[in-house]
Amino acid sequence: MNQEGLLHNCHVFLDSPLAIEATKIYQKYPAQMNQTVGLHVSLGDDPFAFPQLKHTPRRKDSVTINDVDKRAIIIAGSGMCTGGRVLHHLKQRIWNPKNAVIFVGFQVKGTLGRDIIDKEPFIRIYGEDIKVRAKIYTINGLSAHADRADMLAWVKQIQGLQTIYLIHGEVDKMELFKAYLKENTESKVHIVKKAETIYL
Repeated sequence: MNQEGLLHNCHVFLDSPLAIEATKIYQKYPAQMNQTVGLHVSLGDDPFAFPQLKHTPRRKDSVTINDVDKRAIIIAGSGMCTGGRVLHHLKQRIWNPKNAVIFVGFQVKGTLGRDIIDKEPFIRIYGEDIKVRAKIYTINGLSAHADRADMLAWVKQIQGLQTIYLIHGEVDKMELFKAYLKENTESKVHIVKKAETIYL
């Protein structure tokens, strides 16, 4: 796990209060991670704590990142660029061709993140149109969401489940998941429409 040399002379900022708190949970329970990572953490070689990494829990800590004038990696949320500190970092950097933006999660249609991935030439942040000149990359396969088999296994553990309500996701994907659940469970499956009232 030793990354010495790979991040030489490069700051790494974890600029998300929620991610900082979640990281503490990973550090507290290394045995819950896969064997390789867990072993390294228990031996003191913690992938979540290395010399170049700086946590920025407070807003004023986040703002000071703008003063960094050499190589840096900024890890910030929210995942679809709909709010949070990532908007400030995008506004400060996405216009510069020396920079890169890397997405590691799915971007839903209609979000700023999706606009960036779809190579919109300009994006709007805080009422300002900004030219996208940074390099844009996506890394697939790092979603924290369970897949349909995992979701089915979880659902099957719930005794007496009469109706499953699907409330999150793109409609075409929810239709496929609805059909999958109907085929593999005894429960009714309903896709909730926007502003629909559900009586439990």
